[in-house]
Amino acid sequence: MLRRLLPLLALLFLAFPAAAQERVLNVYNWSDYIDPYAVARFTRETGIRVRYDVYDSLETLEGRLSAGRSGYDIIVPTSEPTFARLVRAGALRPIDRAAVPNWANLDPVLMARVAAIDPDNRHGAIYLWGTVGLGIRIDRVRAALGEGPLDSLDILLKPENAAKLARCGIMVMDSPTDVIPSVLRWLGRDPNSNAPEDLRAVEQALMGIRRHVRAIIASSSILDALATGEACVALTYSGDVIQAGVRAREAGRGVEVGYVMPREGAQLWFDMMAIPADAPNPEDAQRFINFILQPDVMAGITNHVRYPNAVPASRPMVNEAVRNDPNVFPSAEALSRTFVASTPPREAERLRTRLWSRFKAGR
Repeated sequence: MLRRLLPLLALLFLAFPAAAQERVLNVYNWSDYIDPYAVARFTRETGIRVRYDVYDSLETLEGRLSAGRSGYDIIVPTSEPTFARLVRAGALRPIDRAAVPNWANLDPVLMARVAAIDPDNRHGAIYLWGTVGLGIRIDRVRAALGEGPLDSLDILLKPENAAKLARCGIMVMDSPTDVIPSVLRWLGRDPNSNAPEDLRAVEQALMGIRRHVRAIIASSSILDALATGEACVALTYSGDVIQAGVRAREAGRGVEVGYVMPREGAQLWFDMMAIPADAPNPEDAQRFINFILQPDVMAGITNHVRYPNAVPASRPMVNEAVRNDPNVFPSAEALSRTFVASTPPREAERLRTRLWSRFKAGR
């Protein structure tokens, strides 16, 4: 009897291979950086389950990828330096535009700014973008500094201001990639300079406020600290500040968080959807990118995380309060003052790393 059943069981197995092999897409993205509904909808529409892991720094992402065979199909590195390094190293798979028809929805002006490091935009699509600036608890900053303009990194980087704000909590994100160019711009120097005298000036500026800084931590932790009122000034990403403001209002404890886009010129950055060269499921990765680039999906993500996207057709579907917030979608005039930092050469990167280590250690 068993001998007669074996051929039948083999036929049944061959007839239903999908039941034995579930399709899974492996995504590695920043924490608090997706609309959960979008992930659920992708699975519902495609039958592909998403295994979604998160990180809170580019160093964590690069460490995971450097070992090889990370197992991820989609990663979301920031354009500089991580995405640029991965492109140069041949660590990313070119994206087949024919498999991603919604690529046409991307803003060509923003994509052109990324093309400088990814010629012809072969390896990545902009997911979300933003600027680097200050998150401030408006009432505490006003009480300490008076009624002057709140539109400059002077709030943090002038030692006399930092001294007045120290008691209510100053934090700086643990990201030399973002902080050093911002300080260079504040000093009136080229934000991409690697000249020793310019880096010494940055170190002097940072060490001048170091004793007033309560913490140098991941941006995700700064978000929580701003929302709860633990910090009154923080140098971090625009979207994290805006999210913190929303959480603070929802908590109803009288904490009002605002964002300062520096008048000196803010650093502009792009987070890119990309496919590792050794991704186990590259075709499904392209399906995911194509899904995300739909205007209604992108609008939902922007509504949820308060970061701008690069799909102009999504704007009418973005909540009015978010759509009209110049901190989310800066004006053309404000954007004209932004800059995109480049990846320093290896020797300069070592200098910056040592500078940052001394700043963190306070000596």
